[in-house]
Amino acid sequence: MKSKSIYVAATKQHVGKTTSTLGLVSALSNLGKRVGYSKPVGQKFLDIGDLRVDKDTILFADLLGFDIIPEIHSPLILGRGATEQILDGDFTENLEQIILDARERLERKHDVVIYEGTGHPGVGSIAGLSNAKVAKLLNAKVIMVVEGGIGSTIDMLNMCTALFREEGVEIIGVIINKVRVDKIEKVTHYLKKWLDLKGIPLLGVIPYDISLAYPLILTVSKAINGKIMYNIDKLDNKVANIIAGSLIDYEKVRDKEDLLLVVSNRVLADAISKINIITATADKKESPLAGIVVTGEGEIDQTVIEYIDKHKTPLIRTDLDTYGSVLKISRIEVKINRNTPWKVRRAIQLIEDNIHLDPILKVLEV
Repeated sequence: MKSKSIYVAATKQHVGKTTSTLGLVSALSNLGKRVGYSKPVGQKFLDIGDLRVDKDTILFADLLGFDIIPEIHSPLILGRGATEQILDGDFTENLEQIILDARERLERKHDVVIYEGTGHPGVGSIAGLSNAKVAKLLNAKVIMVVEGGIGSTIDMLNMCTALFREEGVEIIGVIINKVRVDKIEKVTHYLKKWLDLKGIPLLGVIPYDISLAYPLILTVSKAINGKIMYNIDKLDNKVANIIAGSLIDYEKVRDKEDLLLVVSNRVLADAISKINIITATADKKESPLAGIVVTGEGEIDQTVIEYIDKHKTPLIRTDLDTYGSVLKISRIEVKINRNTPWKVRRAIQLIEDNIHLDPILKVLEV
């Protein structure tokens, strides 16, 4: 049976569900389809004036150019405390009807609606609204996104697709994401062999792109509970790599850009002096630094202030020590959002270059 709805699910968090959804929405729009979007069950939300919506909804509103209507585009948010409220019987609304109402309004005005799932397939079960249950409620066909590998990927797919099979929901294809370029041929061969046995199409294999894992200076500042002291207008700078103030050498700096310098104030001036010498030797006029995180107390040296004024480099101070700062920054989980337009463009390109749309188009009433 054909459907107007596609439900993008994933085996777990942070495997590329939003990336894949972005690319699919864009690709179908480029084919002339009127594409709608909804995050039927959300967990993390933003307050925009009087509106409370899942944060991913804002990204898709920008992409598709729609005005956000929470009851359509983000109808149900199970935020902090929802589990206790549900178990205590404090949720009196008909949750299924809320989602069905959103579906009816979306499908009335679009050729196809892309619904984005939440977390792993079981998320929402406390409310009787697991990803599999919601997909069935929406009469949607499922695209499953999984992180690249072979044995572990098959294990995750087998476990996670079981919930959808239990609900009688059709999985129309699998997207394998974040696959090392040198492993693509091998992963494709073995994953396709296993999926063929299950009768599930392999929609595509997406190479790992490290740029999608780059955090912003703003994200770094939040992670270390930092205070932005200089060039606050540069918080959208992206961070490609971290360099410690005590480990600066020619090879680490010469051809690099978008570096985050994490350094004790005690050796900050010396670190900047080294960077100046290296860039001058390499005949580079631009600073390789996306930003500077300064640990320890004391006044910032005037030579440093002159450097960051010249290059408009944001400088953050934190109460953490250098090791603690690097540890916190290295653990940042990065998601695509409206503040990372280069990631949006790259996500769309990755889907367009690597995903087969034919199996998707065959199941749509378009």
